[in-house]
Amino acid sequence: MSTRGADFLHKWISEHMPEGSIDDPGRLVIDMADQAMRAADAEGIAIQEIDEEIGSVYEAIIHAVEHREGGLAG
Repeated sequence: MSTRGADFLHKWISEHMPEGSIDDPGRLVIDMADQAMRAADAEGIAIQEIDEEIGSVYEAIIHAVEHREGGLAG
């Protein structure tokens, strides 16, 4: 199995994760997932390819938000 979809998403998240505190993590996850899926499509990577390799794009972004430096606004 190719890791193209997973590699794309991990790189995309690392390049687009905001720095500093996040006031609305739910909105951030939705916005980032939508943007990531559009970017993948533009690169010719079907969302199904990503889902097969790593699972849900939303879950991958939630995980990244929860484990990033800077934390969440509290």
